[in-house]
Order: sequence, then C-alpha cells, then structure tokens
Amino acid sequence: MFTGIIEEKGIVKSIRQGSKSSVLTISANRVSEDLHLGDSINTNGVCLTVSAFTGDSFTADIMPETMRRTTLAKLKTGDPVNLERALLLSDRLGGHLVSGHIDGVGTIKRMWEEDNSTWLSIQATPAILRYIVEKGSVAIDGISLTVVKANNTNFEVSIIPHTRQMTTLVERKTGDLVNIECDIMAKYTEKLLKPENPESKITLDFLAKNDFL
Repeated sequence: MFTGIIEEKGIVKSIRQGSKSSVLTISANRVSEDLHLGDSINTNGVCLTVSAFTGDSFTADIMPETMRRTTLAKLKTGDPVNLERALLLSDRLGGHLVSGHIDGVGTIKRMWEEDNSTWLSIQATPAILRYIVEKGSVAIDGISLTVVKANNTNFEVSIIPHTRQMTTLVERKTGDLVNIECDIMAKYTEKLLKPENPESKITLDFLAKNDFL
C-alpha cells in the first residue's frame, strides 16, 4: 500500500520491449535507499516489483495486463515518472490509501490557473466516474488528490504549486493521458451492498445507523 505522497521524480533509463510486455529501468535516488529485491515501488500510480537494482536505479517487469490498462506502455527513455516506496505501518498517512492497482486511463481535457492553484479537468469512463465523488480522494499518476467537482463525463482537481513542481504534473498538458486509481473503499462498499451478496448485513440502513453516512 501507498499514500499518494510522491517522494521523487525518477527518469526512465531504459525500456526493453517484449511482444506484449516490457522491462523498465528507472534512475532514482531517494527510493533507491535501502532497496531490496521484491520491494514495491509506485511508479506513475502503478505498483511495480523491484527485480534488480543498483545504487541509483531499479528495474521492474511490466506484464501485458499492466501494459494494456495503464500509460506505462507509452513511456519513452528520458521521461520523468512519479515514485513512492511502499507505506510503513509507522508512517504518517499524508494522502489516502493507494494500492497501486490502476482502474483505467483518463484524458486531461483542460488545464487552467487560479491564483496559486492549477486546475485539471479529466475525462474518464463511466466505469471510473461511478467511484468519483465530490471531496473524495483519487490517485492521478500515483498522486493523492481531492476531487473538487464531478459529473457524468469528467472530474476536476485543484493542485497546489508544491504538488505540481514535485511531480510529473509540471510537464502535463491538455490531451495527455493519466493513470487513475479510484478510492478502494468505494469499490468494497459497492460489492458489500450488491443484492447478489445475500449474506451481507451491510446495508444503507446499517451504515446510516453507525454514522458512516
């Protein structure tokens, strides 16, 4: 698990393409500290497993499902990527719980400035938007953000200067694709409330009575 608080921007050092997969090597400093084989690194929102590493880089295998569902297939050598190491149980949870399992890809339809903030309007599919709610959490390329507005075609987030400068959002422009991970709690709640789960005692009534609604 991760928090969506980016530790650093790494740089794609090399890409070895397979027929439907790839092997990615990323230059990084901070996340390379105390690195071990099998460690998880959130890379542009995608949880990757370290298969090899040096003092200033790590390598990970990208399987076909990840290539299909995320923007990692579009990375090029020299591209910056958001990086975050897995959450320690003793850490502060500065963002929200992020699994690194991408729900799908969205498109930046509009970007604009308002005083000290940058706004992004992101178009997404109905399958994603059903879990996006006003003032809820969403991870965009691994960055924990708060949803400001949402409708049936897109949602909007507002970003402070620090977040923009410390992440790949500083390089983003209209038309770019981004990885989206919805709040995992929304998906679990929906599954528990589905009629095909007759044994579940979790109902809207139950949630209301216990101050969840």
